[in-house]
Amino acid sequence: MAKPAVFLDRDGVLNVEAGYIHSVEDLHLIPGVALSVRQLNDQGIFCCLVSNQSGPARGYYPDTHVQALHDRLCQLLAQEAEAKLDALYYCPYLSPPEGGKDPAYTRWSTWRKPNTGMLVAAAWEHDLDLRHSFMVGDKATDVDMAHNAGCVGILVQTGFGDRVLAGDYQHHTKPDYIAKDLAVAVEWILHQLQI
Repeated sequence: MAKPAVFLDRDGVLNVEAGYIHSVEDLHLIPGVALSVRQLNDQGIFCCLVSNQSGPARGYYPDTHVQALHDRLCQLLAQEAEAKLDALYYCPYLSPPEGGKDPAYTRWSTWRKPNTGMLVAAAWEHDLDLRHSFMVGDKATDVDMAHNAGCVGILVQTGFGDRVLAGDYQHHTKPDYIAKDLAVAVEWILHQLQI
């Protein structure tokens, strides 16, 4: 039986938005997020990272650096609240018009938000019910991807969230719910799932 999931963007949702993070030590959790992820873990809800990471395509750093950042993210979640992500998906690809330079990662990809490739792959590999799942992000493209896949799209006001709402970042979007941060989003999700 397919189960619901909570999909989480990375930068601006889990860790402090800091642009392209060139040094692993510069990745820092937003206060309270580890406890929020732990709340989901405790309820047995599948927690999955889905993130655009175009650094490799732009030639800023190798794909192994993105993986090292994710190792640190997982370590911090575990240290702070014994929290864990059940799966991690990211898109290192970028099309040439968008600024892709490294030939190994420069291409159009169904995985790049707002395309649904990462959600579809996660649903296929982990038996997830996208229609009863939630996507939490700080960008219009996160909400758009959620809606494109039939998920509930939640916009947090951390990261770029406030700028999206003000209309001065990306484009206008209509989230199903606007939350101050991940803690408020998780509280709302648990209420929707009647937990």
